[in-house]
Amino acid sequence: MHSIVRLGLLSIALILAVPLQAAVDGIVNARIHVLDADRTQASALAWNASGRIVHVGDAESLADAYPELEPTDLGGQVVLPGLIDAHGHVMGLGLARLQADLVGAESVDEVIERLREHADNLPDEAWLTGRGWDQTRWEGSEFPSSADLDEAFPDRPVYLVRVDGHAAWANSAALEHATGDLSGDWQPQGGHIHRDAEGEPTGILIDTAMPYVADAMPEPTAEERDLALNLALEEIARYGLTGVHDAGASLADFRLFRQRDEAGELSVRIHALADGDAEMLDWLCENGMFAGDRLTARGVKLYTDGALGSRGAALLEDYSDDPGNNGLLFHSDEELQAMVDRAMGCGLQLGIHAIGDAANRQVIEALVAGQESHPDNPGRHRIEHVQIIAVDDIPRMAEHDIIASMQPIHATSDMRWAEDRVGAERLAGAYAWQRILDADVHLALGSDFPVEPVNPWLGIQAAVTRQDRDGHPDGGWLPDQRLNVDEALRGFAIDAAFASFAEADTGTLELGKHADFIVIDADPFQVDPTALADIKVLQTVVGGESVYQRQGGE
Repeated sequence: MHSIVRLGLLSIALILAVPLQAAVDGIVNARIHVLDADRTQASALAWNASGRIVHVGDAESLADAYPELEPTDLGGQVVLPGLIDAHGHVMGLGLARLQADLVGAESVDEVIERLREHADNLPDEAWLTGRGWDQTRWEGSEFPSSADLDEAFPDRPVYLVRVDGHAAWANSAALEHATGDLSGDWQPQGGHIHRDAEGEPTGILIDTAMPYVADAMPEPTAEERDLALNLALEEIARYGLTGVHDAGASLADFRLFRQRDEAGELSVRIHALADGDAEMLDWLCENGMFAGDRLTARGVKLYTDGALGSRGAALLEDYSDDPGNNGLLFHSDEELQAMVDRAMGCGLQLGIHAIGDAANRQVIEALVAGQESHPDNPGRHRIEHVQIIAVDDIPRMAEHDIIASMQPIHATSDMRWAEDRVGAERLAGAYAWQRILDADVHLALGSDFPVEPVNPWLGIQAAVTRQDRDGHPDGGWLPDQRLNVDEALRGFAIDAAFASFAEADTGTLELGKHADFIVIDADPFQVDPTALADIKVLQTVVGGESVYQRQGGE
């Protein structure tokens, strides 16, 4: 049964705590999904000058509580709590918008055509960079080579990142700038340099091999970083995200976020996870967790393996389509344990990237051992992605309170070739959201933007239908792992808030929480599931402040 929240003792207490001169704003005539445990609905909402909710109910009770208030009439539009992306890359998104967009390119020729168009807007001496290529879309599905780029760009360095961020494609001019000799028969730990029969690099660098060329590229200027952040924040607000867990923020990223936050110019709440065992982790261990107005930092992001699409995900058994290859573990068990223990000893949360079943098992072992050694650590440790996991390992996540931070849209992006990579038997633990929920594991959902689009409604539809935008396959891929609408929304709301220690402040539209909400053009509980991705955000509000308003023609 749906219920209408009436003004209760808690709301009265909150009202009395607000100075009489404090401004109160509100909305009425709305279909408000509070998304609390009782599936409460309301039609009116009000918040104070601090951006905290002081009333949830109907127009009559709002008028009784605040007779001077002139609320905005939403004309029956639908309101939800602001959505939270539990795994994105804020600066990665903005910087990607300054590069050539290669997402969806159907051939090497199309990549080159897009690069030429992008090059027209750059100085002649600038490196040509891009992101989003995916060889599984091309005839033959084979990795490209530097030779494919050299004819079009013989002198200009070209460095292109694969859609998953775990492989790079460089031309010969870029390879000449490498920080080490890439020829021979050696391989970096956790990476792979593709070479020809003579031992010379072919231009494809997997995971930890990527920095050999990436580190030679010019760093973005301060102006470029400012522009990139502006572009990212605009896109995030446009799609109704009021919170993002930034999965791998550098110290420079954090300082820029903090500068914007202190200036009141951060239009989204960012839960920043430090980018590995680097400067940002050093800062957190020295200074402790950080809590600003809309910026928090109390965790670290580590990597244990690569991605399934580039066959870098670490598997317990060989790839079904590449015998002899079981992927790439970035660290030995001892190395990973040392990093985990350091972070836990600093009182920090861990979010560890693990895609293959071997990587997921390694992470579980490390987190369990770390928790035993650091019982005072606040916990809520997370595995990022959990794409392929041994079914027997899922209950262990629940037993040790490990959060699954997953991205539903990865399933519909990868379903074209996932079974080829791992075979039918291992699919039992593939993108297994419902199996994970049934085991009482906290499930926080996100997108992994810019690997996937920012728009959370694409992920919500993928979670509910397990189909692509064209409705394929009929009935959904591995349909027993579908979520219902309520489960999907909770994953992008209260469960994501829990994963950042913020469930008391965000994730639902309850009294005392931040007035973070979105106005949308359709009710997700009433539309056909195949239309969830078509829902449009009309307005995004963070702390009672409108940060996005849809304009006609958008």
